[in-house]
Amino acid sequence: MKIAFHGAARAVTGSKHLITLNNGTQILLDCGMFQGMGDITESLNESFGFKPINVNYFILSHAHIDHCGLLPRLVAEGFRGPIFCTPATRDLAEILLLDSAKIQMQDAEYANRKIRPADEPEVPLYTDKDVEKALSLFKTYPYDHIFNISPDIAVEFTDAGHIVGSSAVHLQINENGKETRITFSGDVGRYGDLLLKSPQKFPQADYIIMESTYGDSLHTELAPTESMLAEVIRHTCVDKKGKVIIPAFSVGRTQELLYALNSLELKGELPNIPYYVDSPLSLEATQVLKNHPEVYNYGVKEIQKVDHDIFNFKGLRFIESVEESKALNNDPQPCVIISSSGMAEGGRVRHHIKNNIGDQRNTILMVGYASPGSLAGRLMAGQKQVWFFRQNFDVIAEIRSIKSMSAHGDYEDLLQFLSVQDPTKVKQVFLVHGDYDVQQNFAVKVCNAGFKNVAIPEYHQEFEL
Repeated sequence: MKIAFHGAARAVTGSKHLITLNNGTQILLDCGMFQGMGDITESLNESFGFKPINVNYFILSHAHIDHCGLLPRLVAEGFRGPIFCTPATRDLAEILLLDSAKIQMQDAEYANRKIRPADEPEVPLYTDKDVEKALSLFKTYPYDHIFNISPDIAVEFTDAGHIVGSSAVHLQINENGKETRITFSGDVGRYGDLLLKSPQKFPQADYIIMESTYGDSLHTELAPTESMLAEVIRHTCVDKKGKVIIPAFSVGRTQELLYALNSLELKGELPNIPYYVDSPLSLEATQVLKNHPEVYNYGVKEIQKVDHDIFNFKGLRFIESVEESKALNNDPQPCVIISSSGMAEGGRVRHHIKNNIGDQRNTILMVGYASPGSLAGRLMAGQKQVWFFRQNFDVIAEIRSIKSMSAHGDYEDLLQFLSVQDPTKVKQVFLVHGDYDVQQNFAVKVCNAGFKNVAIPEYHQEFEL
């Protein structure tokens, strides 16, 4: 048996891990799109490093685009096997992949009309038709239910607490009379999350593929998330009469923000200003979360006893049309604008940043991880001038961050996730989905926790299990 790492290898995006059994059977864990990798992003997304037609089974940990974003291209290039995930992941994947296809088709059309010469047409990675073909292959199973995808391969999903539907994947493979148990963490959420249940315990594994996004960080803040959010809004919108621009992923982070703002209103601490969610996708994702209350933690369920809509409050408005979005930039009144994407690498939020970055009254507030090369990452790094939309912009607005709002666990959360294992029975831990310097630091912590064999795979590197 072999495993090869074709994405999220010494990087935090493009998750793809391919298990090949001795009889040639191939199981692909995730098929994510590379994002925020600068000039090499396009070329990384155009080549898998394996032949999709040879993959027999696909298992999806969760619906974020860096984990499922190339699935339609996988199908377009020949994959015809079943796609396994939780029901909520399937619901989210549908809206996210259709949105991704729409953006790519629009970008290709624009490039062919405005930029590319006629003999070098821009072609999208996939179309909405490819998404529809992929969706027809989905098969869903709930958490904590063992099911067989073949006579020799059993799978179980456990709640990873990252976003609605997110799971850690547990494989039990019988090969030549030998049983091998492999766990893929997916993305691990936080213990004590505002909305979701904590990551759940999982069965003993022989091999663990472990995410490491925040493997050298602690999400320690001097004040709770709600208090920090209120402070930024009061400082910017009430005291300085400015705008707060929040780049936030449509799935997960936006709903967490809405829940926190709603909680502030329930306490009478929410400033009386307009709050806009400028992302049609966020409205759909919020509805998916409402449709899957099984993922809520105990605290949320208690709040629901007195507030049936935990994502709604006075002054909130969802913006859907492009015209309405543009109008926000001409409105001088103080407000909060939540818009995707979280790394500010695309979407409407880039326009809001462009129109507000040059005014000291405004604040651009980061609420999660951003890769160093992304616009959000460069702003968080303190750059005084940033390049996007083919020009340089001076950073005059305040740049703030609330790291505690990350949907990824910090190193204490990751170690707690691993703590249910007997480390002496784990033959190898593979660290994925992290920057290499972070992974090197986390590897030391994992070894100190008793896991003696820790590897940090390179891109396309293959290991014999």
